[in-house]
Amino acid sequence: MARFNAASTDEAIHTLLTCLNSHHWAHRLASHRPYPDLPSLLAAADEAAYDLSPDDLTEALATEVLPPLPEDTYAAAHTALSAATAAYERRFGHAFVICLDGMPANEALDHVLAGIRSRLTNDPDEERLVALEELRLLTRGRLTRLPGARGTARPATDHPRPANHPNPPPQ
Repeated sequence: MARFNAASTDEAIHTLLTCLNSHHWAHRLASHRPYPDLPSLLAAADEAAYDLSPDDLTEALATEVLPPLPEDTYAAAHTALSAATAAYERRFGHAFVICLDGMPANEALDHVLAGIRSRLTNDPDEERLVALEELRLLTRGRLTRLPGARGTARPATDHPRPANHPNPPPQ
């Protein structure tokens, strides 16, 4: 936490944007430093996430992508996931987000497909609330994995974003 608290405002905002791509959220968290510990930062991040405006949420969702499937995944699984995410994006106008932290890799695909299928029945307002909650969970995991967040760097458990993503995950 000491490094994050001591960073310049621009540096802190850049770091926060790798966790959730909402400028309003990142500015709010950066302006409330210093945080005494990780639980305090996570509580502030949760509060700021709950206060995201519809435009802030749209900004955050615009850069989210599903984690890639393992290389040895059958072609049929790629097809099923592509079809499901396309249906979701047509219905809701944004990427499907789901937190897979702690999910065994061999169960992730089934969890994602089941999540898409069940969430396709949501109305758009309900789905924005569900997507916000998934983003909040993703963000908590990303913040926790920031180098030095718990005194030492922890390996990431979610999948990296593509190389062309505007906000690469923290290393």
